[in-house]
Amino acid sequence: MAKIIAVANQKGGVGKTTTAVNLSSALAQKNKRVLVVDVDPQGNTTSGLGIDKKAVEYTIYDILVNGVEPEKAISDVEYFNMKIIPANIDLAGAEIELVGIEQREYRIKNALDKLSDKFDYIIVDCPPSLGLVTVNALSAVDSVIIPVQCEYYALEGIAQLTNTINLIKKAYNPKIEIEGVLMTMFDGRTNLSIQVVEEVRKVFGKKVYKTLIPRNVRLSEAPGFGEPINVFDKHSTGALAYDKLADEVIKS
Repeated sequence: MAKIIAVANQKGGVGKTTTAVNLSSALAQKNKRVLVVDVDPQGNTTSGLGIDKKAVEYTIYDILVNGVEPEKAISDVEYFNMKIIPANIDLAGAEIELVGIEQREYRIKNALDKLSDKFDYIIVDCPPSLGLVTVNALSAVDSVIIPVQCEYYALEGIAQLTNTINLIKKAYNPKIEIEGVLMTMFDGRTNLSIQVVEEVRKVFGKKVYKTLIPRNVRLSEAPGFGEPINVFDKHSTGALAYDKLADEVIKS
């Protein structure tokens, strides 16, 4: 059975998609069977793994709205024997179309239940908003990784998501937990980054990963080439950080 982990934060620009892509790739490089599920209409995780989101036959939208069998929506990723259920802009209309569908909050859960025994990890990249699509994603997972940018107001964003997770736990998914809090865009030369990490650790304690994801130009460049960082530049500080994060996730 796969461990199903969402990467989520209602605040944009915190490294959510970067984490979904590069944690998945780091896990796969360690010979884990990994399925990435892109649940963001922007489809950045899809393109970040080298998939042409306009060319795929089926996406997560088809699973959600049209009831397509999940196996049909899986695409092969070129790197490390990974798989992906892609997303594209079609997903933007799913919020409205889901309203009249029975058991609408569990469409992704029902799909992933059929795939769980084929993978070790299923990583779900959530949209930076709270709607029926995000509720679907969070209802399907065992736990959530929360990426947090090392900046002012970091805790504010976590508080919002923590409230959302608690609501999902009560209403739809009693098993959901916080897998971990991941500090991103860390710059050890600035007092701000160090202070933010200290503040978040005061609140979340051991839930905060020891691994800090640094500000790294190569991490920013890799998506433009459709490659995860451990393919684009395996010796970069970003690649080494996500490799360490994968070790922490495996041990947890």
